[in-house]
Amino acid sequence: MRQKSDLQRHFSWATGASCGIVLEYEQRYNRLSEILEKNPEILELVHNDLRKLSNGSGSGRRSDFTSENLLRALVVHQVEGTSFRGTMVRICHSFFLQDFVKLGSRRVPHYTLIDRAFKVIQPSTWKEINELLNTYALKEGRLDPTTLRVDTTLVEANIHYPTDSSLLWDSWRVLYRLLEKARKVTAGRIENRFHARKVKKLHIRIGRYSSSRLKESKRHLRNCYKELIKQIERISAVAGEFSEVAKNNSRLRPITSAIRSYLPKILRVVQQSRRAWVHGETVPAKERIFSIFEDHVELIMRGRKHKPVEFGHKVLLGKTRDKFITQYDVMKKEIRDVYLSEPILKRHRKTFGSFPHTLAADKGFRGKQKAMDKIMKKVKVLAIPKRLGDFADATFVALQHFRAGIEGSISVLKRAFGLLRCQYRGFKSFQCHVALGVFTHNLVILARAPPSQIR
Repeated sequence: MRQKSDLQRHFSWATGASCGIVLEYEQRYNRLSEILEKNPEILELVHNDLRKLSNGSGSGRRSDFTSENLLRALVVHQVEGTSFRGTMVRICHSFFLQDFVKLGSRRVPHYTLIDRAFKVIQPSTWKEINELLNTYALKEGRLDPTTLRVDTTLVEANIHYPTDSSLLWDSWRVLYRLLEKARKVTAGRIENRFHARKVKKLHIRIGRYSSSRLKESKRHLRNCYKELIKQIERISAVAGEFSEVAKNNSRLRPITSAIRSYLPKILRVVQQSRRAWVHGETVPAKERIFSIFEDHVELIMRGRKHKPVEFGHKVLLGKTRDKFITQYDVMKKEIRDVYLSEPILKRHRKTFGSFPHTLAADKGFRGKQKAMDKIMKKVKVLAIPKRLGDFADATFVALQHFRAGIEGSISVLKRAFGLLRCQYRGFKSFQCHVALGVFTHNLVILARAPPSQIR
């Protein structure tokens, strides 16, 4: 059974450094620890999820690490910007961080435990935690909910640029690897030849001739695609038949379950490639799959010159004047900015009990006049530009300058809190990655000294 926290107080190894940089580093973590201790409801929410990580044994043995250890290790992981492995190494070599995580005399946990803890905490739990931080910040006078600025950004998924040939090659090599692994376990069960060298040559030829404009090269390219698709259909049929025959074999269960999870995605890749290269169709982005590993990923066009298309998910952020992110939303399917203003106001009212006095956003949030009139009945000041003439008003210009401040927070989230690219698999983990970044960002903002205490 996993304990929520350890009531025994441990000896603190923090001695207080004379170096200003180290002292500032320690003070920041001390303030983070103080905020976490003042909000025990955060630990309670995390503990309810982490119970699933360890059900205990029949002998009643307790887990080595408490839920508080794991939560604080996740905070260190995000603040330091290191991998889980690097985070554990850093904690192991720092008595001060061991004291922050409240390990006491315990050994440092294995990095895989922190990874599994991160996977167990639900996205809804992180939402509730952010609500608790909103309430705490409001109570402490560190948050002014009357003014809200919003914007959207994109968090990329950890995939390569998806061309048809690269997706076909991914499909083939994954099935080939799984079948070769199964062949070693059960000798003589799979007698098919998969022509690995031939398929690899086809993939290389496609890359070689894809940029050519000669008719002969284009004809050869189409023939290579046809042959590659045929080879993948063949190995898919063998893999599907094998997974059905061996599904009850306990030794092969991990392999057969992996095959069954990949096959539907691979068949989609084969279908879209056949439509594009055999039938000559233009396959719309909404009908495509961009990765067999991350099939939830969307193609999003943001109009940036150096990167016209990106692959990931759109994220909505709402921030107050105090740089505190009061709301966020990770969209599984992209929603245009013009349809987001109404949900933003509803969430703000649910959290703080009233609509904001001022709402500032860029022109992408400007909808039809009827929708804007409806929003203006809820807020007293609406700073969303419609035309160039709006910038003749000095107050409007000041509010737009204020709105631009959220761009800085987005940059900080991407550079310092890992929201540039999500390294985890699955949409649930994608949501949790964004949520953990927002949670840690808000903790760091609250850990800063209030303006009244800055001399």
